[in-house]
Amino acid sequence: MNTAASNHTMSSASASGTNAQAPGLKTYFKTPEGKYKLQYEKTPPAALLHYAHGKTVTQVTLGDLKDKPMQPPSQSSSNLGVTGGVRSAAARLLGGGNGSRTLSFVGGNGGSKSMNGTSARLGSFGGSGSNNVAGNANFDAKGTYLVFNVGDAIFVSDLNSQDKDPIKTIHFSNSNPVCHAYDPDAKDGHDLLIGLHSGDVYSVSLRQQLQDAGKKLVGAQHYNKDGSVNNSRCTCIAWIPSGEGSFIVAHADGNMYVYEKNKDGSGDASFPVVKDQTQFSVSHARYSKNPVARWHICLGSINGIAFSTDGSYIATVGRDGYLRVFDYKNEQLVCGGKSYYGALLCCAWSMDGKYILAGGEDDLVQVWSMEDRKIVAWGEGHNSWVSGVSFDSYWLAPNSDGVGQNIVYRFGSVGQDTQLLLWDLEIEELVVPVRRPPGGSPTFSTGSQSSHWDSACPAGTLQPAPSMRDVPKLSPLVAHRVHTEPLSGLIFTQESILTVSREGHIKIWTRPGFAESQTSNSDSLTSLSLKEKSSTSGKVVTSSYKQ
Repeated sequence: MNTAASNHTMSSASASGTNAQAPGLKTYFKTPEGKYKLQYEKTPPAALLHYAHGKTVTQVTLGDLKDKPMQPPSQSSSNLGVTGGVRSAAARLLGGGNGSRTLSFVGGNGGSKSMNGTSARLGSFGGSGSNNVAGNANFDAKGTYLVFNVGDAIFVSDLNSQDKDPIKTIHFSNSNPVCHAYDPDAKDGHDLLIGLHSGDVYSVSLRQQLQDAGKKLVGAQHYNKDGSVNNSRCTCIAWIPSGEGSFIVAHADGNMYVYEKNKDGSGDASFPVVKDQTQFSVSHARYSKNPVARWHICLGSINGIAFSTDGSYIATVGRDGYLRVFDYKNEQLVCGGKSYYGALLCCAWSMDGKYILAGGEDDLVQVWSMEDRKIVAWGEGHNSWVSGVSFDSYWLAPNSDGVGQNIVYRFGSVGQDTQLLLWDLEIEELVVPVRRPPGGSPTFSTGSQSSHWDSACPAGTLQPAPSMRDVPKLSPLVAHRVHTEPLSGLIFTQESILTVSREGHIKIWTRPGFAESQTSNSDSLTSLSLKEKSSTSGKVVTSSYKQ
């Protein structure tokens, strides 16, 4: 890909050139609201890949670095409406202001630039001198960055740069990084968490890593050193919303640990032995050291965790095939249910906390209702394991006045079948198949679906998998093969959709209208920002993360 360009849109020749070895892949896909176009791609440098590359699966975290701490904000930053809540499950980018505001963005060389109006956006690229970033102690590192793991390294890439190669590489000598999470509101600068295959966990400053010229972590706080508390693989990691520096680490042996940044990280392995591996239990540390608590969730690996936006609930999915939802503060199991078949691999919350997505080895996307405490729909469309799910909190239904009773949600999923699927969930339109005659087509109910569903799940119990005939089915709005390799995740941003393969190949697909012109960008951003402010539509509920 041509990295020297500094234009607002990538030429079609340049875009198609990125897929020269994959002629079957298109550089766009169509939806009712328009075309999503491949803007650019990010990959790790091939020469830096370790021999253990294939042992880990790439995950992507978005880190939105604001102004330097303790510095008076500049005009551009003080007028910028920055959304807080960048998370691995529901990442959020720079919020668009109105046309009179000044929006800052970072070019590929780390230099801060500004443009009047909302036309300064993802398509506005700076220079390609990414090598000047590392080692510059005065580099303010302002902007939005991609953090992703491949093999034995963590890579950091400037999201606003057209460069394929990352601007920072961090190598780990004795274990592979497997998961990470970013907190934009970290008070002490330690905003990035990294979990390793060995069970070790680090908290570091993303800005400090960018300012350092070396390829090792700098200024890191080390937890569970050498697996002193738990030597099984870290599977996922998450900051606790409004947790004042607390975070959770899940492991492959079915345990989750709660840590607090301001406490000793040396470890306290004095938790009691888990007597029944199949039962949920919580134990607290006897001394004021990390970890402060252990949650035993299940027998087998915890494959995914996700907090609700306000931090009240945490959902987990595991090797045993169960989605579990816990009241985090009260440390109680609220509800949960089993997959149709096999393990569950991923989960995500809607921004209003009403629905949870889960996907896994049954090739289905499960839609779980917190109100009904049951599966209310199954999405059928993948041809292999579902490896990533996410609600699109930036999407607004066309021709919506925001006050209707029939709420529509847009969500996406990716799988090992290399496909990105987009779905529209309209609860009032769901119908339950009542019978499937042998050799015939299914017959659907046209009446009230509630009469066909079981009663709500009692609090604190796990439901078995429902019968396939009792759950409404969803068909995808869009099914598009976006990579040649199996996919491991997706992220929705205000301007684009990010898809990532297991091997570390990231593609950025711009939303309809964002790559057309400065005028259309401004109009689209204004439209999206209005959606953020609407608390009654239900299609997007403004994040309760701290601003």
